[in-house]
Amino acid sequence: MIFRQLFDQVSGTYSYLLASRRGGEAMIIDPVLDKVDRYLQLIRELDLKLVKAVDTHLHADHITGLGALRDRTQCVTVMGDQTKADVVSMRLGDGDKLAVEGLVLDAVYTPGHTDDSYSFVMADRVFTGDTLLIRGTGRTDFQNGDPRQSYESIFGKLLRLPDSTLVYPAHDYKGDTVSTIGEERAFNPRLQVKSIEEYVDLMQNLNLPNPKMMDVVLPANLRVGLHQEEIDRRGWSLSAAAAMAAPGRPDIVLVDLREQSERDRHGTIPGSVHLPYTALQENLRPGGILNELANATGKQLLFYCAFGERSAMAVQAAQDAGLHSARHISGGLGAWKKASGTLTS
Repeated sequence: MIFRQLFDQVSGTYSYLLASRRGGEAMIIDPVLDKVDRYLQLIRELDLKLVKAVDTHLHADHITGLGALRDRTQCVTVMGDQTKADVVSMRLGDGDKLAVEGLVLDAVYTPGHTDDSYSFVMADRVFTGDTLLIRGTGRTDFQNGDPRQSYESIFGKLLRLPDSTLVYPAHDYKGDTVSTIGEERAFNPRLQVKSIEEYVDLMQNLNLPNPKMMDVVLPANLRVGLHQEEIDRRGWSLSAAAAMAAPGRPDIVLVDLREQSERDRHGTIPGSVHLPYTALQENLRPGGILNELANATGKQLLFYCAFGERSAMAVQAAQDAGLHSARHISGGLGAWKKASGTLTS
């Protein structure tokens, strides 16, 4: 496995690049905007294809790199179901899988620091975001933080992992790079409490100043910006209401770009073909399935995904490949559901 821990000194943020092999698919966890050039250089040097950029929660001390990585690599941006950030093209719930070629992480909902905090668990390690830090825990006094939820997330979920599990947090300000669940259970001063009430009292009396850039960073991370508006302006989209007539039409192929886990969880539009976004470029090339459907049969490609971001990028890629009839459902399956569109399980 390829594993790199990368550090932003300004914000004290750790980012993590993971892949199963050189030349394979990669993901990055908690990227920082100012370090995007460095990430992309390393990705090129390791001959990797970045397919997912993930934030463990909405950060308040640095601007996320999710949007820039999406724009420069067309990767899928990932956060938890509860996030209010608009950059997200794939959302995970508690117990879902975060996967790239050769690697699978379990998503664990661990609110408390924020109400959208997730940790990601592998066989031998856990990426804890700001929920559990090395010899500390994430503050709970803003972004709908809750010390009781923090206690339940840590004691009820993270500390139930094997003691040997490596702990990789999103931040450290002392120079520590890694810990273990057993170490934190034994030596983390905030975990040496006898009850949830004692932990709540401790967290409510930290009296910490707000992060220096919080008033700038939070609005920036909430509205990183989707590109659907430009696709709409060019006339390459259909509203969910207009797309209602597409299922069953012989001249249209509905293409579901989501992963199988998303289809299983949320259902599909009847009659749609499943071609995941990660295989888009292969399918658009001459001889690829999408290329053949559009050119050999004259069918119009109508893409959709969860919220419209992946499908908007797919339309642009299809147009660039000369498939000029390609369109997408603006707002994706979320808009389809709001319009009371039919779904099959």
